[in-house]
Amino acid sequence: MPYEMIAVLMFSTMLLMMLTGQRVFGVIGFVAVVASLALWGTGGQTMGFSAAMKLMKWYPMLTLPMFVFMGYVMSESRLAEDLYKMFHVWFGPVPGGLAIGTILLMVMISAMNGLSVAGMAIGSTIALPELLRRRYDKLMVTGVIQAGSSLGILIPPSVVLVLYAMIARQPVGQLWLAGVMPGLLMAGVFILYIAVRCTLNPALGPALPAEERALITRAEKFRLLRAGVLPLLIFGTMMGPFVYGWTSLVESSVIGVAATVGAAVIKRRFTMEVFEVATRSTLAISCMFMWIILAALSFGAVFDGLGAVKAIEGLFVEQMGLGPWTILILMQLSFLIMGMFLDDTAMLVIVAPLYVPLVGALGFDLIWYGVLYTITCQIAYLTPPFGYNLFLMRAFAPPEITMIDIWKSVVPFVILMVISLVLIMVFPQVALWLPETVYGK
Repeated sequence: MPYEMIAVLMFSTMLLMMLTGQRVFGVIGFVAVVASLALWGTGGQTMGFSAAMKLMKWYPMLTLPMFVFMGYVMSESRLAEDLYKMFHVWFGPVPGGLAIGTILLMVMISAMNGLSVAGMAIGSTIALPELLRRRYDKLMVTGVIQAGSSLGILIPPSVVLVLYAMIARQPVGQLWLAGVMPGLLMAGVFILYIAVRCTLNPALGPALPAEERALITRAEKFRLLRAGVLPLLIFGTMMGPFVYGWTSLVESSVIGVAATVGAAVIKRRFTMEVFEVATRSTLAISCMFMWIILAALSFGAVFDGLGAVKAIEGLFVEQMGLGPWTILILMQLSFLIMGMFLDDTAMLVIVAPLYVPLVGALGFDLIWYGVLYTITCQIAYLTPPFGYNLFLMRAFAPPEITMIDIWKSVVPFVILMVISLVLIMVFPQVALWLPETVYGK
């Protein structure tokens, strides 16, 4: 059987098995093991073992549980509530100000967590009730929280970029720095959209009444401002030494955990319950990601052995005559389609063995492509019918917000994300300038 047909058979088998509802890592790992044994006999069993050893020896993987733990400590100890109160007071007088403050809250949470689900949980429990109580338009509110929470997988320390780094064999530090400017760009686009819409139609996001603003003293404003500075200090304490080369990535993640726990202790909110919830959640998420990476590495090893990437490249470039940019756009479109049915990790491990080497063979920068992949995942999170954030929003939202409302609310933000994606594709330096500057390339 030709190698191309074997590759197609592996993919089709994997997709069919996923329809049975089995776990992603189990399906991918099973197909990889069966294919390796069928192709190379008993010698194929070393592929999975080699993948496991590669994963165990990948030192930056230690950052994964650290940053997940940071996010859960911040969420469970209610440090995010102080941030939202600060934005509530300082941005409330502006039309749509609380929605703008929610986006800024999500940016700060993303800078200390790296997971979309944490931003969604914090935004839904803290911001959503307050925004609805202030008579913000429910479509505006749900769209803002869903779009803002998606920033968690782009702004460092992004867990998704850690996963991509392992599979694409790229440095995590450069990928994180590459995500900074695109993440801030996207947050800025969201804020501009909210400001323009609420200025044109103040009923969508009414400002705080003048009588309520008069009750807030200047001393109270600055007290809340000091409370909001604390997360910035945590982030600066963590990332500053890393950017200047004083600490490694893993050492910086430990500093971040220590700073977050220290802040929770100072606030007298680091209880045994907070520690237990954060530890259990971190263990569950870290193990899940490790199993997925292990399965993806095993699957990729079989693909490398088949030479399937060169065969696919020859099919697209030589036989079909497609240009590199056409192939890249088709890849992004396929991610968008898969995102309607799969989460980000499933998408990556399914196509990474094919897409990542192909992108490199076509002459594109793999750091830049990691940012494109992550933004496409953000869009897929919000794409009906099965976008991940849509169902999270439904779980957190009150009964008066229906699933149809949730679907409608994300439409303008998906359009803004697509515009941002196109800008970064046309101007790669938006993503590459910061890592090139820091690493001197």
